[in-house]
Amino acid sequence: MRKLIIGGIAAATAIAAIAIGAQAQDNPKLEQLKEQGFARIAIANEPPFTAVAADGKVSGAGPDVAKAVFERLGVPEVAASISEYGAMIPGLQARRHDVVTAGLFMKKDRCEAVAYSEPILCDAEAFLVKKGNPKGLNTFADIAAHADATIGAPGGGTEERLALDAGVPRDRVVVVPDGQSGLRMLQDGRLDVYSLPVLSISDLMRLANDDSLEMVAPVSDAPVYCDGAAFRKGDEALRDAFDVELAKLKESGEFAEIVEPYGFSAAAAMSTSREKLCAAQ
Repeated sequence: MRKLIIGGIAAATAIAAIAIGAQAQDNPKLEQLKEQGFARIAIANEPPFTAVAADGKVSGAGPDVAKAVFERLGVPEVAASISEYGAMIPGLQARRHDVVTAGLFMKKDRCEAVAYSEPILCDAEAFLVKKGNPKGLNTFADIAAHADATIGAPGGGTEERLALDAGVPRDRVVVVPDGQSGLRMLQDGRLDVYSLPVLSISDLMRLANDDSLEMVAPVSDAPVYCDGAAFRKGDEALRDAFDVELAKLKESGEFAEIVEPYGFSAAAAMSTSREKLCAAQ
C-alpha cells in the first residue's frame, strides 16, 4: 500500500510538472515577465489616467490596475516610460513596451493594431476654455465652423482625430505634448480650446486653481470611450491571462477600490466589453 501511495504521489507530481511546463510553453511572454520580475508599461503623464510624481513614482488609475493584475500573475513590478499617444502603438510593436496602460481608448483601427484587454477606464470628452467661452465653442463642429478657432490636443490621440474628422483644418489643430503645456497655451491665448477627457480636464483645473478658465463637458458630438491594456499582436496568451485576473479584480470589488478614488466608474467599465467597443465606428 505504501508503495502504491508513493507511486501515486510521484505520478501526480509528474502530471503537475507536465501541466506547468505546458502552461509555460503556451504563454512564453508571461514566463519571460515572471523571470525578469517586471513588465514594461507605456504611459502618458495625464492624471488621473496616469501620473508621474517629481520623484519618478508612477501612479494613476491605469498603472495601478496594471500593477494589481500583474502581481496576481506573478510579476511583482512594473517599469513605466512616458510616451506620446501617437508613439505608443509603434513602441509596443517595436517591443520597447510589454503593454500600454495609458487611457489609450479603444477604436476600430487600434483594435486591429493591438490586442486589447477587457475595458478598464471609461470617460467622455471635455473642452477647457476661457471663462465665458467667448467664441461659443461647445462641440468639435463649432470649432470647425469658426473662422479662426484653434484647438490643442495630444498628438495621435482621440481628440486630435475628432477635431480633424469634424472638419477642423490641420493648421488649427495644435499638437500639445502634455496637460500642463496645454493649460499654459490656453492661458497665454495661443489656444481657444484644449481638449482632453473630462477627468483629465477636471484635474488640470483643480491644479491650476485659475478662475479665468472653465470646462465644457461632456462634448456632445464626441462619444464616450473606454480604454483597455493594449498588448502586442502575438501576445494574446498574455492578454488572455491578464483578462482572467482583471475579471477577478472586478468581481471581488478590488477594481472599484482602485479606480473610483480617481473619479472613474467601475460600473461603466463593467457594463461594456472589448467586443462592443472594437466594433463601434
